[in-house]
Amino acid sequence: MKITKNTTIGELIQKKPKAVELLLKRGLHCVGCHVAVHETIEQGALAHGLTKKEIDKLIEDVNKLK
Repeated sequence: MKITKNTTIGELIQKKPKAVELLLKRGLHCVGCHVAVHETIEQGALAHGLTKKEIDKLIEDVNKLK
C-alpha cells in the first residue's frame, strides 16, 4: 500500500507500524490519539506545525519503510 498525505494516521500505523517512530521524531504525538483513526497524515501534520514540504518529506520517508 502506498502511503499518501490523505492516508489516515490509523491506516498508516496499521500498515507500517515502524512509522510510529518517524511520526514521533517529527513531533506528531497524535499516534495514540483517538482522532488519529479519522485524521489524515496531512491534517495531523498541519495541526502540529509542519510545512507542506516537511509533510512531503515525511510521506517519502514513510514509503521507504519496509
